[in-house]
Amino acid sequence: MELNRLPVTVLTHTITRPNTTIYYPQLSGLANRQAELQINRSLLQTVQGLIHEQQRVQVEGNTQMQGSFEIKNNQRGIFSATLSNYAYTPQMAHGMTFLGSVSADVDTGKLFALRDLFKPGSNYINVLSDMIKKQIAQRKIPTLNEFTTIKPDQDFYLADKTLVIYFQLYEITPYYVGFPMFPISVYDLEPIINEAGPLSILAAD
Repeated sequence: MELNRLPVTVLTHTITRPNTTIYYPQLSGLANRQAELQINRSLLQTVQGLIHEQQRVQVEGNTQMQGSFEIKNNQRGIFSATLSNYAYTPQMAHGMTFLGSVSADVDTGKLFALRDLFKPGSNYINVLSDMIKKQIAQRKIPTLNEFTTIKPDQDFYLADKTLVIYFQLYEITPYYVGFPMFPISVYDLEPIINEAGPLSILAAD
């Protein structure tokens, strides 16, 4: 494992339509062409999924839509990014934003689901849920209902030595809270992380 690998090249692509401008990332120059295609396909599919979600909740009218992205991790062969989509139709009370994310191994093209980060049978759902409950209490985050548990495929991204679990607007908190983000140090998860997974790579000194 190379800890000092250079970041991969990320190009910005654009979807432009009337009242719509969406910027999204595409990787370029990977040694494994198939991996590059696979990751880029997932990024574009995520963008398209966010557009679909907006079309589902927006009312008919002159909808304005904007999309952007943030690179959260681009080191040690692990790429992670969030993609956001904001849309507003004038007669609505306020705009709506959806957030998606993609985390992948740039060598193999493997796309990581949350369960891939942990040992099989590790009960990662309960471990993460308990950590999030503590953060909600410590940070005094208002919730719509008492928080009980994450979903097995809960949204997440990777940032350096941190796993960040996040929720969509209205998923567990009122709109004004924004996206609830729960950063968890990889070192706090060491007993249950998959030793062949990205958290192990990011945790290495």
